[in-house]
Amino acid sequence: MSDLASTFSDQGRWKEAEVLEVQVMEKKKRVLGQKHPDTLASMSRLASTYTHQGRWKKAEELFVQVIETAKRVLGQEHPTTLTSLSNLASTYTSEGRWKEAEELLMQVMETEKRVLGQEHPNTLTSMSSLASTFRGQGRWKEAEGLHVQVMETEKRVLGQEHPNTLINVSNLASTYTNQGRWKEAEELLVRITETNKRVLGQDHPNTLINMSNLAWTYTNQGRWKEAGELLMQVMETRKRILGQEHPFTLTTVRNLAWIYQNQGRWKEAEELKELVLQTRKCVLDQDGQHYGGVL
Repeated sequence: MSDLASTFSDQGRWKEAEVLEVQVMEKKKRVLGQKHPDTLASMSRLASTYTHQGRWKKAEELFVQVIETAKRVLGQEHPTTLTSLSNLASTYTSEGRWKEAEELLMQVMETEKRVLGQEHPNTLTSMSSLASTFRGQGRWKEAEGLHVQVMETEKRVLGQEHPNTLINVSNLASTYTNQGRWKEAEELLVRITETNKRVLGQDHPNTLINMSNLAWTYTNQGRWKEAGELLMQVMETRKRILGQEHPFTLTTVRNLAWIYQNQGRWKEAEELKELVLQTRKCVLDQDGQHYGGVL
């Protein structure tokens, strides 16, 4: 059941993954106990699924619970503890809490370097996540240097087409975008978007993120039509897979509205903005949750 849930997650089918993960977690709590490593791993996977759905608060609460238990039962340097800390940092990043994320990731990265080694995939993932927190704080050069270092190591250790390598290349492209280096960003994003489509599929979250980021580089070059066409694809796919109320879907709708506005398509832009406003009001009324970071 857990493996099937992971397969759903790898395809971005978060709702299906969540249903299975909740069942697995409850069974493990009952059979193995709340403190068993397998139970903690299941809780951590469920929390990650909440993160992917934009349910930051639920994810944070579950990660904190796992971390406190893992520290006590498994120790500060156990892989489960470190992975949960790293995932909690990712949740902070999604909410725009860059400093908190940075502090956690520095702690995790230094421990992983010592315990697992400089080239271990977990260490490299933490380094890449840390670089993203630098980017979120406008520290472009530090972010770029770390992303390049991770990318070169991942290409050698994991291979050019490994999902982790592709994610880091995408993040490097974002640092180029942040520095106004549109052409360099575009070249990277075109290449990895095509690779992601072939390796992960057209509907995979990573593919959609790359398409969205590529659209952003087009807008910054004044290529509104190309950007609009790409974002329309992303929006329709996210509506179908994530739902209309997911923060990633709403961000895409809002960005598409901005493109229409720049093309002088005022009516279409107004309709999309109104849709975002009404949907967010509805979501806030339902659960009081403010959504954080955007993609």
